[in-house]
Amino acid sequence: MKIAFYTLGCKVNQYETQGLKENFKSLGYEIADSAEEEADVYVVNTCTVTGLSDRKSRQYIRRMKKKNPDAITAVIGCYAQISPDEVAAVEGVDIVAGTNEKGKLPQLIEQFQREHRQICSVQEYEALGEAYEDMGIITSMESRTRAFLKVQEGCNRFCSYCVIPYARGTVRSRPKEEVLKEAKALLDSGFKELVLTGINTALYGAEPDFPKEESGLTGVEILIDAISRLPGDFRIRLSSLEPTVVNVDYVKRLLKYDRLCHHLHLSAQSGSDRVLSAMNRRYDRAEYLEIVRALQEADPGYGISTDLIAGFPGESEADHGDSLSLIEETGFCKVHAFTYSRRPGTKAAEMKGHLAPQVKKRRTQQLIEAGEAAAERFARSCIGQRRRVLFEERSDDGLWRGHADNFLQVYVDSPQDLEGKLMEVALTEVYRDGVKGQL
Repeated sequence: MKIAFYTLGCKVNQYETQGLKENFKSLGYEIADSAEEEADVYVVNTCTVTGLSDRKSRQYIRRMKKKNPDAITAVIGCYAQISPDEVAAVEGVDIVAGTNEKGKLPQLIEQFQREHRQICSVQEYEALGEAYEDMGIITSMESRTRAFLKVQEGCNRFCSYCVIPYARGTVRSRPKEEVLKEAKALLDSGFKELVLTGINTALYGAEPDFPKEESGLTGVEILIDAISRLPGDFRIRLSSLEPTVVNVDYVKRLLKYDRLCHHLHLSAQSGSDRVLSAMNRRYDRAEYLEIVRALQEADPGYGISTDLIAGFPGESEADHGDSLSLIEETGFCKVHAFTYSRRPGTKAAEMKGHLAPQVKKRRTQQLIEAGEAAAERFARSCIGQRRRVLFEERSDDGLWRGHADNFLQVYVDSPQDLEGKLMEVALTEVYRDGVKGQL
């Protein structure tokens, strides 16, 4: 049987899809090269961060059912967990599986083939936090150079706009030994960059009963320290750290690890203290900037990316201006701007002061434009620096393209085959969405 996967959302979803692919391949399934290929089974790994994510999932289901009406369609992940009845009502859906049920998908497909009736396998929220769902050791990724490595599941921060804690449950951390085992397997497979990822990576080891380290290390530093000791020429990247969890002293401690990339995705969500409080973000603008300045003092070329939400309930023009000025003041290398999306079940959904769609759209566009200008300024500020670049592929202009440790996109003209190589590059000029450089 041929199986195709369509993945929406975060790095965790991408990691979990890869785990499913390896599992199905071991069972004799043929894995489709593209989500658009005709297949016998379609798996939609969903996201529910925004209403747009839900809509994209439904659109794909309908499109694939037209391509092959006889195919089995399984919908898994966060949208399936939060709104199982809504998902089950979409014409053509055969299997609905929640966030803790992905590993059972082969058995659910077999069950559907026997019974020919719709199957819904979704746990209640209270059951989600009982254990980390082990999907086995992953040894391959679509990228041949960079691999995601999932280290934890769940979140207990409950930001007022976010539905994900309800979709993923409370914090469960993957045992260090299992993380190290997978890290070794990925490095043995030739990957040069390991991206530590999770629903809230900063909460690694936050469970009261999580084993304490004799070294006194806490949080994700436990893993960074252990992986750093593995042999080989490779680097470690953090997918993100939440300022709701870490402070400036903790971030400063991470600077001592030479293998850790000088790039951090540090979600701000707003530049306004009033809005941050309403979001239940547990830090203010000054505390956020304190972390940023510590990183930039250690390395003026330190790359900091962020998320910002436009149009949170009650957000004034002044609040929006605070977000724009945060972009200016921080000098982000990348800004992901999102339009606030009302998610049922969250505190923000019940707040007063929801803004008109056209206001949210305008503010989102302004954040995007300010972020693009900041990214260009950041690239320009890095000219003259030397940075290590992991080369990934030739771009359409014939140049080799890769990411520097600070996540800057770097282009180099070279007759050598640079794929998968870590090389020091002198950055010479702004180019496209990054910079040009010379080996």
